[in-house]
Amino acid sequence: MEYKINLPQGEMPKSWYNLAADLASAPLPPLGPDGKPVRPEDLARVFPMNLIEQEVSTQRWIDIPPEVLEILARWRPSPLCRARGLELHLKTPARIYYKNEGLSPAGSHKPNTAVPQAWYNKQAGVQRLCTETGAGQWGSALSFACALLGLKCKVFMVRVSFDQKPFRKLMMQVWGGECVASPSLNTAVGRKVLAEHPDTPGSLGIAISEAVEEAVQDSSGRTRYALGSVLNHVMLHQTIIGLEAKKQLAIAGEAKVDTVIGCAGGGSNFAGLAFPFMADKIHGAQVDIVPVEPTSCPTLTRGRFAYDFGDVAGMTPLLPMHTLGHDFVSNPIHAGGLRYHGMAPLVSQAVREGLCRPKAVPQLKCFASAMLWAQTEGFIPAPETSHAIAAVIDEANRAREEGKEKVILFNFSGHGLMDLAGYDAYLSGKLQDYSMSEDELLRSLGKLEGFPEP
Repeated sequence: MEYKINLPQGEMPKSWYNLAADLASAPLPPLGPDGKPVRPEDLARVFPMNLIEQEVSTQRWIDIPPEVLEILARWRPSPLCRARGLELHLKTPARIYYKNEGLSPAGSHKPNTAVPQAWYNKQAGVQRLCTETGAGQWGSALSFACALLGLKCKVFMVRVSFDQKPFRKLMMQVWGGECVASPSLNTAVGRKVLAEHPDTPGSLGIAISEAVEEAVQDSSGRTRYALGSVLNHVMLHQTIIGLEAKKQLAIAGEAKVDTVIGCAGGGSNFAGLAFPFMADKIHGAQVDIVPVEPTSCPTLTRGRFAYDFGDVAGMTPLLPMHTLGHDFVSNPIHAGGLRYHGMAPLVSQAVREGLCRPKAVPQLKCFASAMLWAQTEGFIPAPETSHAIAAVIDEANRAREEGKEKVILFNFSGHGLMDLAGYDAYLSGKLQDYSMSEDELLRSLGKLEGFPEP
């Protein structure tokens, strides 16, 4: 039995897939402070125009530049693996496959967009990128990409993760990136937050505000902002995962996939695997597609579809997305990459069109699932990835109870070797589950009052 299906190097996808071309309704535009749609030129202080063109594109296929393919080929195509050890342990008739994105240099799926973003910025004459990071996977990936392409990189890392995950900071520094804890004294936004809430654990919304502020205030004009999730061009770059997976499943002799699963914070790794399969679903395929989020940050399962800022300070355009409110600060779960208040507009619209079925899972169940995975499959998952694994186990157990053969595919979005402090806390009994109360949710969503309605 084959445990690993490798795609020949020459079969790596040469184009990215854009879901915006196939949705039933045209994606809603981002809005400016005046409530009017943002024009591409309005974003030029933040992003280079070549990425803005991808952001607003409704073209189905966008070619991957050969220079980008050459760098991606250092670890891509990533293997499609069969989780036979887990299958045997669960005594399930389901066949479980996973794309192992933990084999990239940064240990996650994030370089799939970090490399093209750095490349497009360099083509536009940019010399320095600023960004935010939650758990540190995105900050690591962008630092790696900038090192290869000769750009400087500064990362604002959410304070609680900065303290929980010191080795992520060191990874960034090894690749030449500068990493500071957010909120920081480097920006007006950071200083304001610290003055009002000196003990705040920070949030991705705060870190985004700091990174955008630093980028737009560079008087030289040579600094831009880069985002690791949420935006359309980020989803686009990640679709190389699902496009590879479809080819590999064909090699494995699997004509049909029953369930596609990915953890979901801002949406990038979920979209990267799922969007190519959503295209099939749009055209009649029967496939259950499941984005999995934490119960402590239930953006898709309890949030509202609304126009909201992507950051605390309101420096970004208003985006049409599922949101918990831009002031939301998540409980300090170890899955730092899943603590964002909003969800990618394309993922949000896919949920509204019935193309996927969101699910929320508590932290302790996720770590228990990660432990089982490590003890049956060997790889230690990132806390974010453990959310997908928890849902996979649920689906595999259901297949056993129903006596049905199923093909389950999920994205192993990153390894957890930099997250062992979280496992230590779990094994020591120090972790707990968190869930938003209805009062907390209503208070957070109250910040949307007066915003335009989608």
